[in-house]
Amino acid sequence: MQSRGMECQQILSPSRIRTRAYDERMRSSVRTAQTAKQMEAKAARARPPGKVNASSELEAVAALVRRGLRPTPSKPDLPFPKGWDAAAAEHLALLLGHYAFRLFLRGAILHPEGFRAAEVTQYVSPATAKRFASTLQELGLLRELSSGFFRLVHPAKSFGGVLEWYVARELRRRLGFEVATGLKCRVPGVGGDLDVVAVADGKLVYLEVKSSPPKHLTQSEVEAFFERVEAVRPDVALFVLDTALRLEDKVIPMLLQALHNRRADPSAPSARRIVRELWSLAPHLYAVNAKTDLVANIALAIAEGFRALAPRL
Repeated sequence: MQSRGMECQQILSPSRIRTRAYDERMRSSVRTAQTAKQMEAKAARARPPGKVNASSELEAVAALVRRGLRPTPSKPDLPFPKGWDAAAAEHLALLLGHYAFRLFLRGAILHPEGFRAAEVTQYVSPATAKRFASTLQELGLLRELSSGFFRLVHPAKSFGGVLEWYVARELRRRLGFEVATGLKCRVPGVGGDLDVVAVADGKLVYLEVKSSPPKHLTQSEVEAFFERVEAVRPDVALFVLDTALRLEDKVIPMLLQALHNRRADPSAPSARRIVRELWSLAPHLYAVNAKTDLVANIALAIAEGFRALAPRL
């Protein structure tokens, strides 16, 4: 009896049921199999494929298309108008090289209803804040509504857009990269934009640029960064924070945790400090902050990434 019971269990087990169903489908497909002539005729009757849009003339975008992506630009979120005067844009880029000015402009953007210059950030003196406000007025980006009370002429939703614009502009100017910003990668299950994508020497660099201080960074944002890295498969990837604060206190542990979560290897990954706040997290993957010079730090990280691509002797 016991052996017959075991036999019944085997016959009715899910694996046996699945096998029988598969065998039935196979026998059915054999009975209805088409000849080579019939398959060719059916294919010939099919509708022609739809028109495929030409790839972008921008090499940074075309590099993504070659990786199977279909990037589309997101709407620019900038505190200046489209087609803005080139000399004025150059002046703004020069100002954005100063960390204090970036803090001031970030605070101004956070007050779209208006602000007093000395109140937008605690890290800039009243005299410096007043000078920054006066400069933005001269550039046509700030309007004085009443004595000492200002409002941005072209309010942006966040500081992130202008920070990406500045980083991309400097990568083009200083290092000769071709760049694109604010691209939607259009990959199922992968959210967010590609902040800055840059191409030079046939190599693709992807930069995630964070404009908020580390205390606002969430683990989900870090996980999303790695999802985009896996989707894009760049030659070099950078996680950039516009902060003078140390990365090792919070940011590096969050990045390492996200890496650990994605790896089959149970051993915990480790970070290596290259110099100051430039960290190597994995081959060709870096984290960097803004202390002293944001773009110089980014350039150093990219140089490390490019050199690491060379053969080891």
